[in-house]
Parts: sequence; structure tokens; C-alpha cells
Amino acid sequence: MRIGSYQLPNNLFVAPMAGVTDRPFRQLCKKLGAGYAVSEMAASNPQLWKTDKSTRRLNHEGEIAPIAVQIAGSDPAMLAHAAQFNVDKGAQIIDINMGCPAKKVCNVAAGSALLRDERLVASIVSAVVQAVDVPVTLKFRTGWDRDNKNALTIARIAEASGIQMLTLHGRTRADGYKGAAEYDMIRAVKAAVRIPVVANGDIVSPAKAREVLDYTGADAIMVGRAAQGRPWIFREIAAYLNDGSTILPPTVSEAKSLLLAHLQEHYAFYGERTGLLTARKHIGWYVQDLVGGEDFRGRMNALLTLDAQYQAVADFFDELAMDYTHIPYMNERVDV
Repeated sequence: MRIGSYQLPNNLFVAPMAGVTDRPFRQLCKKLGAGYAVSEMAASNPQLWKTDKSTRRLNHEGEIAPIAVQIAGSDPAMLAHAAQFNVDKGAQIIDINMGCPAKKVCNVAAGSALLRDERLVASIVSAVVQAVDVPVTLKFRTGWDRDNKNALTIARIAEASGIQMLTLHGRTRADGYKGAAEYDMIRAVKAAVRIPVVANGDIVSPAKAREVLDYTGADAIMVGRAAQGRPWIFREIAAYLNDGSTILPPTVSEAKSLLLAHLQEHYAFYGERTGLLTARKHIGWYVQDLVGGEDFRGRMNALLTLDAQYQAVADFFDELAMDYTHIPYMNERVDV
């Protein structure tokens, strides 16, 4: 799998998710088998570039290459400038967001709202491609709603403009994250273009990854929420795709070590106050499907210091290890 001049170790990608795929999480997923990860979307408005949030998102120190940054907006010139700015800050691949269905994004005619204006799509992708000397990719949805699916047209516009890879989520903007992702359009797009196509949506297990790759003919798959609290899903998928083998979830001891290391990186990245608050959601995802996880999450969210939070996590997994060797999942994970 290649993106421009970058040879990737495999075809398993981490989806860009706002508030989730920060540098510590991307690094962890890559270490556990993901071949590629895209950052949280970065604003194209220069007035926002000096905020604490943007400053952190521009921090790629020590990140495993290639460094891919997603940009969002609706003005071609502003997006071109944002691409140049991020390349200057270390981005090696620029991804354009035309897939986010969030109201606050679509209300400013960005994200998947752009799919309603094919001329603007063409202007944006051309402007960004021409602005930088690194590969530019596009993430989008099948259309605005089920009566207006135009992914084939968007894909052809993107390819003609120099986009080097397409990631297609198998839902419309109107679908949001409801219902099941459909893969017929991904299959059609793959057949219609010569550039790599990545399938995204509802890939929750190694078997589903194999099924989606086989049905769509996609070059890669992108995993979203199924990786939250379960970053080892990438090595599970890699093993299954390689030879059909099924590997067990990590031992409780290994999961404890991975989570505690993740927390240390998270705290160092965000600082004490923000680190404490934002770590809660990650810890919650790790434990939500575990025996006793919901009760623990309630207690953990009331803790007010990093040391107390960190120790509580260590104690929870030590208690779990008294009864279980491997992580005891209770429920099937759901990806959206």
C-alpha cells in the first residue's frame, strides 16, 4: 500500500476522530499494528491556529511517519493556505475532510456539507493539491442523503484534480452514524478510479475487515470507534488477514501496561488539568465492556488528581487479573 512516495507497512488505517486521534493515541495504534493514522481535523481558519487545541494538534514530535494531517473548511484559498501551514509544521500527507456529519461543521458548509456543491469540491481539491508538494487525500461520504448519492462523481473529480487516495465512509451525511454502513458505493468507486480507495464504516472485527476488503475490492480499511479502548484490534485484524488466524485479546497484565503507558503519554501531552479530564473518556472506552467496568468508570470520573486516576486504573486491572488471564469482554464492540 502506497500513498504517493510513502510505502506503508500494511493496509490497516486509523480513522481521524475529533477528540480521539491525538498524537498519543495515534502512536499507540501504530505500535499495535496500524499501518497509517490520520490526525484529528485541523481548522483552516488562521485565527484558530494559536489556540491550545490547535497548538497540540500541530505537535508531531516523535510521531511515526508518515505524518498525515486532516484539514477542514469550505474556502479553497483558506484550505490551500492551511495545507501549506501544516506541511511547514511537519505534515507529510494532507487529508481533506468532506465526511464529517456534525452539525457545527456542516452548518458552516464544511465536512460532508460540501458534497452538495460539486463545483466547490473541484475548486477545493484543486487548490489544495496545487498548494503543496506532498500527497493530498480525500475522506468523504456516499452523498448528502440517500436520494442524492454522488460519491462516483466526487471520486472522479478528486482523481482528475490530483488527489492520491480516497477514503469513503459507507453512509450519507443524513445517515449520520445510524443504520448499517453499505459497501456497494465503495465497490463502485473502487471500480471507477485508478487511485487507492479505502473502505470505512462498521469495521468492528477481523472477520468484518476481511469481508469488506473482499466485497469492495478496496486497497485498505479504516477503523474508527472500534479502536477506542481497543487499540490492539489492529494486530488482531493483521493476523486474520495474513493467515486467517484468530488471536486472543491481550492478557489483563498486558492491557494494564498498555493503558498505563498510554496515560503517561497522555498526561505529558496535555498537562495536568486537561490531561486528567480528557483521559477519562479513554479510560472509559478501555473498561466499558469489561466485567465491573461501568462501576469503575463512575468512581474513576470523580477522582481529581493524576496520581489518583493512574493508581485507580492500576488497581482495577490488578483486581481483574485475580479472576481472569485475558481481557474479559462482555459485549460486542460497535463501530460508527
